[in-house]
Amino acid sequence: MDPFNIGFLHPGEMGISLAVSAQQSGQKVFWVSEGRSQQTLERAEKYKLIDALTLANLCDECDVIVSICPPHAAEEIAHKVAASAFQGLYLDANAISPQRAIRISGFFSSPQVSFVDGSLIGGPAWGPESTYLYLSGDAAGQIAECFTAGALETQILEGGIGKASALKMCFAAYTKGSSALLSAILAAAEMLGVREDLEKEWTRSDSEVAEKTKIRVRRVTKKAWRFAGEMDEIADTFNEVGLPDGFHRAAGEVYRRTAHFKDAAELPELHQILSSLVKISNK
Repeated sequence: MDPFNIGFLHPGEMGISLAVSAQQSGQKVFWVSEGRSQQTLERAEKYKLIDALTLANLCDECDVIVSICPPHAAEEIAHKVAASAFQGLYLDANAISPQRAIRISGFFSSPQVSFVDGSLIGGPAWGPESTYLYLSGDAAGQIAECFTAGALETQILEGGIGKASALKMCFAAYTKGSSALLSAILAAAEMLGVREDLEKEWTRSDSEVAEKTKIRVRRVTKKAWRFAGEMDEIADTFNEVGLPDGFHRAAGEVYRRTAHFKDAAELPELHQILSSLVKISNK
């Protein structure tokens, strides 16, 4: 099979690992430097991605475009690609609700474009059996062919557009939702003067749970800015199927209150995080 030209929008920590898996699978990998940060430029140069310079050039050059961005930007990026008269396979691999994935698929009405719904579970794909790309839609198999080697694992789901996104929403509802819940619990216990007592009680059933919880709360701050939007998408997903959405709306707010730790050189101390979570009323 001849190699695909694959464009990545935009190669962040996760995207660059997928780009490398595509390279290792024999594909030519492109990106767009226009409007991107110095950090992204250095990352793309390190892994020898081909710079298409502009989105228009990328859409003209590539057979496949992969969108990996914060959830709130997924529709805007898809609109721009659809408006460019792109012809080929478009993979939306963002953490979005299934109803948003279905809506985005409607942007690509041309018979020359095939839309694939994708979702990523796991961290950046640098090790085997650690990162899974779930795919749904008629052209899912063609996307899977782009990643036959490298660390990334692919799985095809039956049922059409929306299934891959639905799986991601349900998975992250627990993993990232529970991290937000633990953050709020520690902040509440701190404000009420019972955090040490709570941690002692936790250790009765598991001697490591209190320390693991503190580490988890500290580590999640690095991605809090991105997880906030993901919680909104999960809330929309729950609401769509008639479930209460308030928990994940609140989880999104928890992450927004710690989003400013994004560029911290080191993990913030726990007391800094708990202080950021608490808003004192002026009443």
